[in-house]
Amino acid sequence: MAQPLMPKATAVWLVENTALSFDQIAQFCGLHRLEVQAIADGEVAVGMVGMDPVASGQLTKQEIERCENDPSAELMLHQPDIPMPQRRSKGPRYTPVTKRAEKPDAVSWLLKTYPELSDAAVARLIGTTKQTINSIRDKSHWNTPNIKPRSPVMLGICRQADLDVELEKARKRRPQEAAEAEEKRAAEAARLEEERQREQAAAEAEADPFAAFGLSRREHEPEEPMRDPFANMGDRRDDDDREG
Repeated sequence: MAQPLMPKATAVWLVENTALSFDQIAQFCGLHRLEVQAIADGEVAVGMVGMDPVASGQLTKQEIERCENDPSAELMLHQPDIPMPQRRSKGPRYTPVTKRAEKPDAVSWLLKTYPELSDAAVARLIGTTKQTINSIRDKSHWNTPNIKPRSPVMLGICRQADLDVELEKARKRRPQEAAEAEEKRAAEAARLEEERQREQAAAEAEADPFAAFGLSRREHEPEEPMRDPFANMGDRRDDDDREG
């Protein structure tokens, strides 16, 4: 059950200004019955100024009168009709105008100190865009000479708890990213090896076109006919006869 604001001060006011029982006050304020009795006896919360729950809109006079007439009834906290502000869960982080000029310093510090953080995580922490992050990383930002890496926590741009959450997410993603990078390197190495073998086979085929058919150049070259060592002996004998 929801409790009123400043429960002990509310209990002091209820003890002093109503005829409610100790049990009813203890149940409404979230206190022990003996603590409420000690407040009534002046042993606890001495000198504490009571807080009027009717003036603060937490109780109505009708609700107090109902419980005074019925000791077994329980006080119900009044729900205001005014809509309560809701915390914005999505959207860019708001940064005060005085801190916006320090965003590039914070981005530079995160990129340098925690390179494992993704651009999306840096954008969430600082409340900036990926384009700005890339320009700071490759030093194409218009104010690059004046950028000095400084912690966003010290600058008041983000909280340490938010930074720790993003770092934990990045560390959990690291093993998976390392495995994916290893697979990419293995696939690239296999592709390069296949290209090297293909180029080597093409070079060998160009140097020896018969190698593609499992043959060597020498097997396809026509054999020179065997020369007869006595083929020219008749011509020499005729020459000797003419000279004689």
